[in-house]
Amino acid sequence: MRHTTIRLLVSFTLLAFVGQAWAEGGRTPTYAKNGMVSSASRLASEVGAETLRNGGNAVDAAVATAFALAVTWPSAGNIGGGGFLIYHGDDGHATAFDFREKAPLAATEGMYLGVDGRVVNNSNHFGPLAVGVPGTVAGLWKTHQELGSLPWADLVAPAVRLAREGIPITHTLQRSFAGNLRRFSQYPSSMAVFARPDGSPWEMGDTWTQPDLAATLELIQHNGRDGFYAGENARLLARFMADIGGIITEEDLALYEAVEREPIRGEYRGHEVISMPPPSSGGVVLVEMLNILEGYDLAAMGHNSAQYLHVLTETMRRAYADRAEHLGDPDFNEGMPLERLTSKAYAGELRATIDLERASASDPVNFAQAWESEETTHFSVVDSEGNMVSLTYTLEFGYGSAIVVEGGGYLLNNEMGDFNAVPGLTDANGAIGTPPNLIRPQKRPLSSMTPTIVARDGQPLFAVGSPGGKTIINTVLQLVLNIIDHDFNIAQSVEAPRIHHQWLPDVTGMEPNGLSPDTVRLYEAMGHSFRSRGTQGAAMGVYHDREAGLFLGAADSRRGDGAAVGY
Repeated sequence: MRHTTIRLLVSFTLLAFVGQAWAEGGRTPTYAKNGMVSSASRLASEVGAETLRNGGNAVDAAVATAFALAVTWPSAGNIGGGGFLIYHGDDGHATAFDFREKAPLAATEGMYLGVDGRVVNNSNHFGPLAVGVPGTVAGLWKTHQELGSLPWADLVAPAVRLAREGIPITHTLQRSFAGNLRRFSQYPSSMAVFARPDGSPWEMGDTWTQPDLAATLELIQHNGRDGFYAGENARLLARFMADIGGIITEEDLALYEAVEREPIRGEYRGHEVISMPPPSSGGVVLVEMLNILEGYDLAAMGHNSAQYLHVLTETMRRAYADRAEHLGDPDFNEGMPLERLTSKAYAGELRATIDLERASASDPVNFAQAWESEETTHFSVVDSEGNMVSLTYTLEFGYGSAIVVEGGGYLLNNEMGDFNAVPGLTDANGAIGTPPNLIRPQKRPLSSMTPTIVARDGQPLFAVGSPGGKTIINTVLQLVLNIIDHDFNIAQSVEAPRIHHQWLPDVTGMEPNGLSPDTVRLYEAMGHSFRSRGTQGAAMGVYHDREAGLFLGAADSRRGDGAAVGY
């Protein structure tokens, strides 16, 4: 035991040194005095910052940035998908907007199953039946109606201009388009957008124009929500769906409404945590994990030490099991135990089951986790008054269904794959069939998106979020811990190495580079299974340094053409 203790102390000391050296060499935030936008696309961030410069507030900048991303970051930026938005005003007012996609009226619980009870040809993830009723435009419209200040048409105008005049094909876009050309090739309408007229891939330096998307954005610019859900676009989308075997109708579009919801609220070491409620699982699971971890001296353990990684993993394991068992669309699931799951008392019960020296086991008899695509995007905004927006939205897969609406120019999501496709089947391979997330007409599928704002004394301090499917919640967790427990600045927090555990499969994914081999060995000696994974997430964050009178921003270097832009 004495030798083990010495080895642990040596490892923790080594990691403290490595972590200090990494932090000192970490990226420096972008600084500004009047506001900041951090997104996956520099062009979109510039649109948001210009909106702030023109007198817009954080919501105005968020709306403008979101529409711009639909043009400049089409793998996840969208008008044919959905997502979630958290707002926290400097006056203390906080709220949440849910614009998650819905199942069409014709959807049924077993709509993807063959006679053998199995999903046919991954039809819940691929093809026209995978498309849910889009929510993005309705969500942006509702948020603007409640909290915006500039005219709606002014906020959509930059996206119209970018689509009509064109943007340069960057290295990131060129590689991404070429890598998905086979998927696009199934649909002539998609090839017309994502390939040259002769079918060859776009090349770096080409100017990429999207005239059909510009026309759809103009309908939205001039008609608001109805520009998408009624009239010309509704008829176009419904007819196109019918032509290719989809089930979304004009009635589905007319019925769609975004919902303003009460956020999930937690408290962590004197900070208020404001995050997304169901149908996102993000806020509940995040607060549950923070409550468990509040009982440990994480700073003393050292950032990404073996002991630190152990308690994070055990916390993730327990919270993700609760996610599978309890959470779904609140409009279809009465009695979800949200108050209990986010209580300090329940966290204490779970903490008492954690052995500080040995890993516990994830029992496949209980709850596995359905697979969820990592291709989402997030951006964060703060305006000159200190009001903040944290917004995460997605098409599900990168480029969603890969189906572009003919004549509309926009991609459709494949979010129906986030429902539990096989009722009652839950296994260690990742299938899940628990009741809260089964398909019902007009129901919203469960999500892991976790837009989050952390406040102090009722005033927003920082806003963070990330893409990454099931990894999103754990990425946001570590962003929060990095700032509060380890005193990282926003850029260091965004760039720090991350881990992910989701109950089942019972294995921890770790990013390469940043963890010492000695730490990995000690972590495995505690009984954890480890695998090296690719990068985890692509966080975007903003921070308000009230003492200095400055706004700080950071865009994750892990993927994309992202940038934090302020003025």
